[in-house]
Formats: sequence, structure tokens, C-alpha cells
Amino acid sequence: MATTKAQRKLFFNLRKARKNLNWLSLDEAKAVADDLGVSTREVYEMEKRLSARDLSLDPAPDAGDEESYSPAAYLPSPTPDPAQLVEQEDWQQQSSMQLAEAMETLDERSRDILQRRWLTDEKDTLHKLADEYGISAERVRQVEVAAIGKLRKAMADGPLF
Repeated sequence: MATTKAQRKLFFNLRKARKNLNWLSLDEAKAVADDLGVSTREVYEMEKRLSARDLSLDPAPDAGDEESYSPAAYLPSPTPDPAQLVEQEDWQQQSSMQLAEAMETLDERSRDILQRRWLTDEKDTLHKLADEYGISAERVRQVEVAAIGKLRKAMADGPLF
């Protein structure tokens, strides 16, 4: 209702000034505006807000379910849009297929290193893979970096779904 400092000041003080009055005259509005350090336009806007009736977003308790056309019925749903869910799922499937196709372009060692370093829940360390392949951890890292570069190129050159 009152978002700025001036509006809050008006909200609380205008109620006091209006206790005995119905509507403020031009002179009264000017006096209130001068007293509170706001414009007469702001005084009239706040007076209009204070005079307005509250609107319930929920249906009346006695209204039947079939007859209730409350404003709440027109609020957007917090659940995701079904079309967006389908689109997101389709995008994920296409991305997974494109990744699988790009992985097929790699040699077996590079593919294994990427799968075990990036595509599993329990990721292997460079040292573990180095011991298995009989190479240094640095060489495993180099193979990994080169394989990622090949994947990026293959996915960039591939079809865009």
C-alpha cells in the first residue's frame, strides 16, 4: 500500500487527518501536503487508496464451486508450463544423443577417460587412471583435455537438433 517513505508518512498521518472528514478539500489537501512535505497529488492518491475497498482474491465462502469466478482463478499457476516441460525433456534427449554420437568419434582410451572422469557419479582420479593405463597423471590430463576439445568440435559441427 505504501512503498516510499512519503507514502508511508501519508498513510499513517492522512488517516488521522481524515477521522472527522469524508474527503479533503483543496485547501485541506494543500495543508496536509505542506505539513508532511509531499505534493497535493500524492495526498489525493493516498486518499483514494485509503477510500478504496479491499478486494479478496479468494471466492466468497458461500459461493458454490461452479459459480466462483474469483480473481484468484486468473492468477498464473506456480507449476511449470507443460509445453516447457516437454520442450526441456526433448532438448535433454537431443543433447544426450548428440553427446553419445560425439563420444563415438573418440578413441577407446579417450572415451574411457572422459566417462570415468566426467560421466559417472564416482569420478576416478588422474592418478588412478594413470596407474591403469601405465602413463603419467599429466598425460591422462592431456588426453582428457584433447578429448574434450574433440567433443566440443564434434558437437559444434553436428546437427542443431
